[in-house]
Amino acid sequence: MHYFVTGATGFIGKRLVRKLLAREGAVVHFLLRKESEGKVAELRESWGEGADRALPVYGDLTAEGLGVSAADAKALKGKIDHLYHLAAVYDLAADEESQVAVNVEGTRHVVQFAQAVGARHFHHVSSIAAAGLYEGVFREDMFDEAENIDHPYFMTKHESEKIVRTEYQGAWTVYRPAMVVGDSQTGEMDKIDGPYYFFKLIQRLRQILPPWMPSVGLEGGRVNIVPVDFVVAALDHISHLPKTEGKCYHLVDPIGYRVGDVLDIFSRAAHAPKMSLFVNAALLGFIPRGVKKGLMALAPVRRIRNAVMKDLGLPEDMLTFVNYPTRFDCRETLAALKGTGIACPKLDDYAWRLWDYWERYLDPDLHIDRSLKGTVGGKVVLVTGGSSGIGLAAAHKFAEAGATTIICGRDQDKLDEACREAEGKGYTFVAYPVDLSDMDDVDRFVKVLVDTHRGVDFLVNNAGRSIRRAVESSYDRFHDFERTMQLNYFGCLRVTMGLLPGMVAKRRGHVVNISSIGVLTNAPRFSAYVASKAALDAWTRCAASEFADQGVTFTTINMPLVRTPMIAPTQIYNNVPTLSPEEAGDMIAQACIRKPVRIATRLGVTGEVLHALAPRVAQIVMNTSFRMFPDSSAAKGDKGAKPQLSAEAIAMQQMMRGIHF
Repeated sequence: MHYFVTGATGFIGKRLVRKLLAREGAVVHFLLRKESEGKVAELRESWGEGADRALPVYGDLTAEGLGVSAADAKALKGKIDHLYHLAAVYDLAADEESQVAVNVEGTRHVVQFAQAVGARHFHHVSSIAAAGLYEGVFREDMFDEAENIDHPYFMTKHESEKIVRTEYQGAWTVYRPAMVVGDSQTGEMDKIDGPYYFFKLIQRLRQILPPWMPSVGLEGGRVNIVPVDFVVAALDHISHLPKTEGKCYHLVDPIGYRVGDVLDIFSRAAHAPKMSLFVNAALLGFIPRGVKKGLMALAPVRRIRNAVMKDLGLPEDMLTFVNYPTRFDCRETLAALKGTGIACPKLDDYAWRLWDYWERYLDPDLHIDRSLKGTVGGKVVLVTGGSSGIGLAAAHKFAEAGATTIICGRDQDKLDEACREAEGKGYTFVAYPVDLSDMDDVDRFVKVLVDTHRGVDFLVNNAGRSIRRAVESSYDRFHDFERTMQLNYFGCLRVTMGLLPGMVAKRRGHVVNISSIGVLTNAPRFSAYVASKAALDAWTRCAASEFADQGVTFTTINMPLVRTPMIAPTQIYNNVPTLSPEEAGDMIAQACIRKPVRIATRLGVTGEVLHALAPRVAQIVMNTSFRMFPDSSAAKGDKGAKPQLSAEAIAMQQMMRGIHF
């Protein structure tokens, strides 16, 4: 038996050809562009067949007669038993012109070719999109009843099916697959489409929230999802049955799922938070069209919408179809498949395979250079306080990645030691001594940076001073607040504002400000330190809003405790979990690579949420920890005393083991 297949290199087509070739004595002729001739060997290998059974026919779907040579058309005349037309644009975001050229005119060309070669049976793979946005149940014997087909995708699918129904002078059968996803056994998929558009949102939720935390989902209409292996198996079986001429088969899931159910199923598959509360998207329908249009006419609204859609990888029209109103009857299909064992599996049973394949192979982030070298290689990076601790660890990462790495600090000996350490590892630092609490010295330093290095591309404001002392122990130490603010806030601002004009002129630059988890949790005994960091956080939020359209971005890292010389005087910290400087350096590297607005630990976010929702409870929790953990001996002025912990404090330490503050 001889077959002819268009779209044989596509996701469904490849699998259909393999299925057809599995039939004894089958020969498959497949349409292929001449410029894709080099793919033939690879295709045959994937099908496990040679040149005698898998035969390319060179042509072009958009050309009259498919662009097939007269000699090839003559050789095929009278040979083709079944012609399968799968080639089409399956993309909601594609422009109307290209969809018309391929879906409509391309189908007309295939019909003309099929009649010219005398194909005995024409099998047209349409789509449930041919029904448009029909309100209610769309049966397999319905076609003209389609409604709301204004969108190019719906319109071209409807028109292409109409061409087959009205212009093909012979036996034809139409198949309308639902939204096709990956293989239910392997998860394999070739592109991001349909429910895959929401995977990035689910992934973000998983990164931010623990899986046990309930989250809010989006409820909408019913969507119909089918795995590609079901579509191919059903298509292959039904197309070889007798008496299918002039019929249409819905290759759909007989059940169908609401949008909220689909999101929840994939959230569970991704081990993301369960969506327990759903907002019904139908509520958007009550907003008058004029109001929507007026809002979208506002530039800020458009910018926010476009930024969110781009960040989540959602196509422009995706939200239009959230309230999809159509359900599909498939009784003809079920009758044709009865007793064969071919059935659409439940989404719950294979969703995890789809998610796993997407995260391994299709996640857009996988195809972006997220390496530190790709981000800072050849760029100028300044790390303040880079002669020790977190700053030094980060500086090593930047220099190793190929950046011109500038470090600064007050202690020339430490700077020299850091430079020797870098040289021993095969790279160099550029070191400058500067006192960041001295505004005149900062101005001098910034001028050197501008004159010598033409400014910087990445600025890491890491230099800082931490003081752990209760307010009641600071009545006569107002200078603690002054010197902490002078370095952590004013010094940081002086450097940043000195370098910002250069970043704006180049329309690129990224500033990373090292803040503290204490800003989120309002940690007791850190009033001087947290206040200075909170001021920096607030300034950063304001500045980020002002420079959002000038190519300059900001990241605030609410850093947990890190084992550095800064916390050494507080010996109690010897008994609590802390990050290493290298781990903190990794956080800084990720801030430069991904440029998020904020990086915070889950404990920090939890503390911030608790303070927002139940401030009195948060105060009690913090006061309890305040009373459990006394001032350090250094804060009390007694450097020889050993810290004494109560039984309750020791119990809390054990309970919080592994949780970084």
